[in-house]
Amino acid sequence: MNWNEALEELEAKRAQAKLGGGQERIDKQHQSGKLTARERLEKLLDPGSFVEIDNFIESRIDDFDLDKRRVLGDGVITGYGEINGRLVFVYSEDFTVIGGTLGEYHSKKICRLQDMALEAKAPIICINDSGGARIEEGINSLSGYAGMFLRHTLASGVIPQIALILGPCSGGACYAPAICDFIFMVRGVSKMFITGPNVVKTVIGEEVTVEELGGADIHARKSGVSHFTYESEYECLMGVRKLLSYLPQSYTATLPNNEPKHSVLNKISHLFQANKGFDHNDRCDTLVDIVPDNSKKSYDVKKVIEVIFDAGSFMEVQKDFAANVVVGFSRLAGDVVGVIANQANCMAGSLDYNASDKAARFIRFCDCFNIPLITLVDVPAFLPGTNQEHSGIIRHGAKMLFAYSEATVPKITLIMRKAYGGAYIAMNSKNMGADYAFAWPIAEIAVMGAEGAVNIAFKKRIKAAEDPAAEKAKCIEEYEKRFLNPYEAASKGFITEVIMPRESRQKLRSALMALSTKSIKIPDKKHGNIPL
Repeated sequence: MNWNEALEELEAKRAQAKLGGGQERIDKQHQSGKLTARERLEKLLDPGSFVEIDNFIESRIDDFDLDKRRVLGDGVITGYGEINGRLVFVYSEDFTVIGGTLGEYHSKKICRLQDMALEAKAPIICINDSGGARIEEGINSLSGYAGMFLRHTLASGVIPQIALILGPCSGGACYAPAICDFIFMVRGVSKMFITGPNVVKTVIGEEVTVEELGGADIHARKSGVSHFTYESEYECLMGVRKLLSYLPQSYTATLPNNEPKHSVLNKISHLFQANKGFDHNDRCDTLVDIVPDNSKKSYDVKKVIEVIFDAGSFMEVQKDFAANVVVGFSRLAGDVVGVIANQANCMAGSLDYNASDKAARFIRFCDCFNIPLITLVDVPAFLPGTNQEHSGIIRHGAKMLFAYSEATVPKITLIMRKAYGGAYIAMNSKNMGADYAFAWPIAEIAVMGAEGAVNIAFKKRIKAAEDPAAEKAKCIEEYEKRFLNPYEAASKGFITEVIMPRESRQKLRSALMALSTKSIKIPDKKHGNIPL
């Protein structure tokens, strides 16, 4: 073969690989409202940055006439590129090639990419659009999933792992995304379930649609499997780019910062202007208007987050699941932080078993990647009730306790209003490991609210009184003066400082700066045993 022939053959094979399953199948993909595997990579990555690897690999199985459908790439595109100038590894399953099903060489390509990402200490992005295990390849296909699961687990806590469900993802295929740190889904496009509607109907006789069984909204609101939901593939891909702007390349890398780095002395000078005590720009004057001093009135804690942290910087995680707790990434003077907050306008901000899971998972992710935690507290209790007890609130709540206690990153707590009982402890109290615990003057830190406490502690006194109602009111007043304020806790060292709401941003910034070099040692062990 001469040079001309060799080069022509190479160009032909490259063109063949890029065509996937052929123009007819590409057109069908577009008709179903979906982008192709390559179009997704083009939109996700910085222009011209993608480098494909293993593009000439193909299936070697010859049974079931599969050789007639054999296409270069074997149904998955793998490689690396850049997002905002930062290295990422990515694979994109190609539904136009044998339905994107996973066979032996399909999985080998993915496993090789996983190894490369781990070795390079860079994030991996997994775009799923597949009919699942390739039946024609039998056990080789199942073995391929096993290799992927193992590598996802080994990479957990080392590099960020992000999964996108942009088509079907069923059976064993679901567990690769489930081991990843975050799952993105698109309404009307994403489908994720262990068994399809036909199997459900056959086994238990229940009529159910694909969307009802495993669509984007089900996993966003009910199961809690997914973390981000979008209306279109393009918005979803842009969401991944945004998320990565908050994350480090690996657990050993520094966090991204969108402001110029300053020395500690410059930051102190900026924070504490001469004779003012705080930066005028950091005053949160509107917080007293957002948060009512009547603890029985609700409000939207997201408005508090918007005021305290850099404007427009909050990226909420799992916003439609367990809405009584709000979690997400934000920035404070450009520095990335993880935020956990009780949502007063949903179940009064109490902690149920789903909220405990949601918070614990987020806390552990932040700790893995050295993202400081800031907790905003307004919590009346762990939600009582038979349903909660039978659903394992004790076990699920313990996950949250474990996660906070285990975390070694900077941990700062701000008690805004209610902080009662075991829920107060669970929301990163000082003795649970909070490095700094601030409280507003209206904070109520106690075993329980006045009404419930008085019914127990002053039961005999009230019963013996000539006017039980008047005596109860008097007892409530005494209890509130004695316990429902932050000063009792501050006098015993459980609160670092009682602060004005307007000082919140400045105090959190100052504490974050002071903790920037925090380093602690944990007991020597293999790993803890979180109560799963």
